[in-house]
Amino acid sequence: MIRKLMVSIVVLSLFFTGSMANVQAQLFTDVPDSSQQKAEFEFLISYGIIDAEPTGAFRIKDTITRYEAAEMLVRALQLDTELSEIPTYSDVAADDPRMPIIAAITEYGAMAGNNGQFNPDQNLTRAQAAAILVQAFPLTGAIENSSFPDVPATYWAADSINVLVANQITIGFEDGKFYPETSLTRGSFAVFLARVLEPSFRLEKTVVQYPQEPQEPIVTEKPQEQLSCARETDTTTYKVDVAVTNLWKHRNKSRSVDTPSTKNPVEMQQWIASMSLAQKKWLVDRTDTQALYGDEVTVLETNGNWMRVAANDQYVPYQKEGYPGWVSKSHIVSTKMNYDDCAIAIVTAKKAPLYNSDASKHLDISYATILPVIKEDANYYFVQTPSKGIKLLKKTDAKSFQNYSDVPKPSVDTIIKEAKRFMDLPYLWAGTSSWGYDCSGILYAVFRAHGIMIPRDSFYQATGGTKVAKKDLKPGDFVFFAYNGGKGKVYHVGMYLGNGQMLHAPHYASKVKIESMNQGAYQRNYSGARRYL
Repeated sequence: MIRKLMVSIVVLSLFFTGSMANVQAQLFTDVPDSSQQKAEFEFLISYGIIDAEPTGAFRIKDTITRYEAAEMLVRALQLDTELSEIPTYSDVAADDPRMPIIAAITEYGAMAGNNGQFNPDQNLTRAQAAAILVQAFPLTGAIENSSFPDVPATYWAADSINVLVANQITIGFEDGKFYPETSLTRGSFAVFLARVLEPSFRLEKTVVQYPQEPQEPIVTEKPQEQLSCARETDTTTYKVDVAVTNLWKHRNKSRSVDTPSTKNPVEMQQWIASMSLAQKKWLVDRTDTQALYGDEVTVLETNGNWMRVAANDQYVPYQKEGYPGWVSKSHIVSTKMNYDDCAIAIVTAKKAPLYNSDASKHLDISYATILPVIKEDANYYFVQTPSKGIKLLKKTDAKSFQNYSDVPKPSVDTIIKEAKRFMDLPYLWAGTSSWGYDCSGILYAVFRAHGIMIPRDSFYQATGGTKVAKKDLKPGDFVFFAYNGGKGKVYHVGMYLGNGQMLHAPHYASKVKIESMNQGAYQRNYSGARRYL
């Protein structure tokens, strides 16, 4: 009772002083003036609950961690961070700079650890946030017939979720669900907190008549949370609609043995396994590269069942749209949907299955495939496919980021370790998928999976990064080999590992391996090195 009374006083003091507040703070770059929640963010900034960073983003679509939530709550509750007793958590040292906040919220009783740990970096789920907000503030009440189909009455946080609904803090998503195990975003937690503190921000009410008896109208709320980050535009874009597609130098040049790779869906493993060494060698200079599921392409020309496209993420100096080539027309789909506001999932498994909602498998996709994330729960990313709607991707098979620029840049050790995962994978000319790589394709894929788009081909990779003398080579450097004793056109690349060793995919009859760069043709044709990290 004392704690609730204290919170009531804090909240009331905010309201009374707020009537005279003159909010001049500039909002974040991702909270524009057109935002429906602009007023909520102005309110939180004016009382120091969140910090205004005029040149930065609030990261409204990022998931919020337990510590980030605790910090906002401590500020909102005006808790003393200097006099709180230091709790014992095995994962947070007493001298950790975050401890004052953690100690204050722990002593207050709004957040507690689990099994002796506070888990400050753990994402906060929507159900956990509901329980914390109800525990922290004087929120009471309930509403009948407000249950969500994914929140049964026996669910541990059902009562707290009901209280949020009764107090007009949230109504859930537009599909009628609450998604209690989905991580809450920073933006949603901030808006929930503003609605708790300032009643004028709470959701509007509407009256709905149910046809069953009794006929007494039941008060519900208008859905305010949008389920999808996608938006429809007037612009048409084109996406690869198969796990991986070959870009051919000329149309209508594929053979009967290539049918598994030209139909939709493709069967890459069957295709590669069915070819003899001579048939694999035939691909040299007939296929140029590959593009992965969901990759964006520009359509350059259409002729019969073939389409000439440019893979936008693969740089070549002679085609501004990207690496060009002919693909089966059935491999490309068009869309007017834009997913730039969605998070992304980058596949980290060598191959990852996508699942339908009934748990049946949709298809397998390659390492380094990048797809938009519509939402997530504790175990899956719900990813948008080019033409088959939303599919489920296991979190153990991928990593998610708000956008590609947020992918943390890797260390040299990480890159080398990643490349070594594909040891013994058979070579495939023009390959950029984990069904088969060529020499430059494996480096392109590993760097792409870690937030760095490098040129696709070895002779363009040899013009990027920083030039390195042979005597100054370090692990992770790219080493190149060229015709005419190293003075002609670059034809091969490897990754230097130290001690004269390199990891590379040599040729159509070989596989990804480690061998010396200081012997035979490699010694004669060495042409230089480049450093990308």
